[in-house]
Amino acid sequence: MGARSARSRNLRDLTSPTALTAIAVAAVTLAAGCSSSTSAPGGGNVNSANQPKNPTLVITANDISGGKNAAEADWITKTLIPDFVKAEAAKGITASVTFRPNGVDDNAYKSKLALDLQSGTGDDVFALDGIWVGEFADAGYLKPLADVAGTQVNDWDGWKQIPNAVQALGEYQGKRYGVPNGTDGRVVFYNKKLFAQAGLPADWQPKSWQDIYDAADKLKTLSGVTPIQWDGGVPMGEATTIQGFLPLLAGAGGSLYDADKGKWLKPGKAFTDALGFYQKVYATGGYGDSVLQQDAKGRDKSFAEFAAGKIGIYAESDYMWRSVLNPSGGTAPMADRNTGVGYALIPAETPGSGVRDQDFVSYSGGSDWSINPKTKYPQAAWDFLAFMNSKAETESRIGGAAKITARADVNQDVLAGDPMLKLVSEKVLPITSFRPSQAAYNDVSALVQKAVAAVVGGTGPAEAAAAYEKGLEALVGAGSVAGGS
Repeated sequence: MGARSARSRNLRDLTSPTALTAIAVAAVTLAAGCSSSTSAPGGGNVNSANQPKNPTLVITANDISGGKNAAEADWITKTLIPDFVKAEAAKGITASVTFRPNGVDDNAYKSKLALDLQSGTGDDVFALDGIWVGEFADAGYLKPLADVAGTQVNDWDGWKQIPNAVQALGEYQGKRYGVPNGTDGRVVFYNKKLFAQAGLPADWQPKSWQDIYDAADKLKTLSGVTPIQWDGGVPMGEATTIQGFLPLLAGAGGSLYDADKGKWLKPGKAFTDALGFYQKVYATGGYGDSVLQQDAKGRDKSFAEFAAGKIGIYAESDYMWRSVLNPSGGTAPMADRNTGVGYALIPAETPGSGVRDQDFVSYSGGSDWSINPKTKYPQAAWDFLAFMNSKAETESRIGGAAKITARADVNQDVLAGDPMLKLVSEKVLPITSFRPSQAAYNDVSALVQKAVAAVVGGTGPAEAAAAYEKGLEALVGAGSVAGGS
C-alpha cells in the first residue's frame, strides 16, 4: 500500500460502508437537535466587545442521562449550563445553551462527530477522545483554539493548573486544539501479602526492569502464584498496547511516532528491548501465565486472580484501583485493598534510559473539549470551554469523588484521602506520555499487539520486530516511516 495523507485516509474511512453504517446507527440513536455552527470560522482576533449579546450554543458529548456517562450528562444539563448562563447574565450577556446527548459506541460517536464537522453542521463545543485530535486536525475538522477564539486562549489561567504532559492530550504539532478534562496513569500494582511471604519489602519501588525480574524470582518460590502478569496478547486489545507495551517502549527511550518528523518509527533497539521484557516474563524467566494472555477474557481473569492473591505484580492504570479492586462496587473487590495492595512507578529499563532521560515512565489516556472552527460564536464558545474547565466547575463535575482531573489544584483537594490516586496526580502525570493522535494509530496498535503476542508465544524479539516493520510499511507506506526507535 502506498503512502497516503492522513486526510485522504480519514475521508476514505468516513465514507466506507462500515463507517456509514455506524453513522446511520448513531443518527437513529442520537437525540434530535440542530447546531448553531453554520457560518464561516471564527477568526484569530476575536474581540469580546464585538460579540453578540445573545449567543446560542449547542454542545455535545457521548453522554446521556440514564445511560452512558449518565453522571456527566446530568451535571451538564442540571449544573454546568445553568451556572454558565447565570455567569454570562452577570456580564450582561443572554446566553442560550443546548446539550445534545449521545449514548452510543465510541466509534459511532466519532463517525457522527466527524461527519457533522465535515458537512459544516457540527455543534459549537464538543467532547472528543484525545487520541482523535491529530486525525481531526489533519482532516480540517479542528483548528488551533487560538485560531478560532483568539490569543485570549493562551492567556487562560487554567493552563497553569494543567501539567504540560497532560496538556499534550489536547495538542497536535505544538498547538492547542482542546482543553483536557480528565486523564489517568499507568503504574505497577503488587500484592503486599505475597511480597511479605516472599521476603520482599512492603514499600517496593523498582528502579529498573532487573528489579522487577529479581522480585519475580522470589515470588516464583510461592506455590500457586503467578509472579508477573503484563498485558500482552491480541485478545487483550488496546490494553496490550497502552497498559503493557508502550510503558516498556518509553522505559527503553523509544516511541512509535516522531511528531517532529511526522513519521512512524521503525522498530529499533528500544522496540526490541520492550519485546525482550515480554520474552523474559513469559518465556525465559517463566514469570507469567502465557495461556491467560491468549484468553478472550484474559484481562478480567487477571483482575480476578490478582484480587484473589494469585498474581504478585500487575501493570495497569488507576482504573484497576478505582473500579476493579474497589471494596465498594468494584468488579473484583478486595476488602483489604487499601492495606493489601501496593503501587509503584513504572521504572525505565535502567535509571535515566526512559524517554526524556526519565527514571520512571507512564502512559495516559483521556478526553478533551474543543470548539468547532465554524461556530458563529467563537467568543461564547471559548467562554463556555474555559468556564466548564474552571476549578469550581471541575469540582462540581466530580461531586467530591476521588477522581483524577486535568487540574492539579482540584486533584490536590479531592485526592488528599486517596494516596494511590494522589501518587498518580503528583508523580505520574508530570512524567506521562500519550499515544499518537494519528488516523493510522489503531491499525499500528494492532500490529504492536501481534508482535507482542508472537513473543509471548515463543517468537524471538528480533523476528517479531521485523514482522512489525514489514506490516508498518505496508500499512502507512515506506515513505511515512523513519529510522528506528
